[in-house]
Amino acid sequence: MRKLILAALTLAGLGLAQEFITIGSGSTTGVYFPVATGIAKLVNDANVGIRANARSTGGSVANINAINAGEFEMALAQNDIAYYAYQGCCIPAFEGKPVKTIRALAALYPEVVHIVARKDAGIRTVADLKDKRVVVGDVGSGTEQNARQILEAYGLTFDDLGQAIRVSASQGIQLMQDKRADALFYTVGLGAGAIQQLALTTPITLVAVDLNRIQAIAKKYPFYVGFNIPGGTYKGVDVTTPTVAVQAILIASEKLSEETVYKFMKAAFGNQEAFKKIHPNLERFFSLEKAVKGLPIPLHPGAERFYKEAGVLK
Repeated sequence: MRKLILAALTLAGLGLAQEFITIGSGSTTGVYFPVATGIAKLVNDANVGIRANARSTGGSVANINAINAGEFEMALAQNDIAYYAYQGCCIPAFEGKPVKTIRALAALYPEVVHIVARKDAGIRTVADLKDKRVVVGDVGSGTEQNARQILEAYGLTFDDLGQAIRVSASQGIQLMQDKRADALFYTVGLGAGAIQQLALTTPITLVAVDLNRIQAIAKKYPFYVGFNIPGGTYKGVDVTTPTVAVQAILIASEKLSEETVYKFMKAAFGNQEAFKKIHPNLERFFSLEKAVKGLPIPLHPGAERFYKEAGVLK
């Protein structure tokens, strides 16, 4: 009996010793959520004394603010938004309010700026969005900031739209299906389920973004790169559509210990084959070598230790 009690106390002690990590993601219909959920599962299955879970959120800005407030330990975010937050610049959410508590763990995959229009809305170019009902992204999302910047490149603001609708991607899709919105901005990984779902029920077009226009404001917003959405990615859109992309990155609170982050990184990224199986965008675009390229904020010491051990950093 005494041995059983001691064993129970030991197990209880182990339970208490576990660390809990909440990973902020995005809309359940986007790519952030399944990626964050998949990462959490890999960490939990590794039994390294960390219990991870993913939380659906409004997106990058909301995630960074939640880490800063101590609500989340980790999150996915766009690299441009993480940079603006760390520098305290460039967008209203962070202007003059730098967030120095965030650290980088890995660059994951390109996040593509999709501008999706109903085929019957008569929208051929970004300029045609004037006076239209446009879903510009959830409040606190990277999409909202990208929408504002791309419109700026065309000399437009949200005030020039017939209606700037700030809702989640899933709500935006519903509005498009119900003919209560004409177009939708969505910065998300290629092949996003929400856009695929919309294309199955509603004839759509993808609106091209002129890279020359973007280059004019790229000095102010330096993270945009050209990206082609291949024809056939979404039903009914057979032509390749030029647009721009940023990067999805995994970030963490600086308050997490080096040891915790190192164990997390080994559990999540140690088996590359298992990691890439989480989502097709990881399969297509992720590698450990790319994971440390162009990070806009300092690398967490625990991640740095992992990459050095993996031979990616010296």
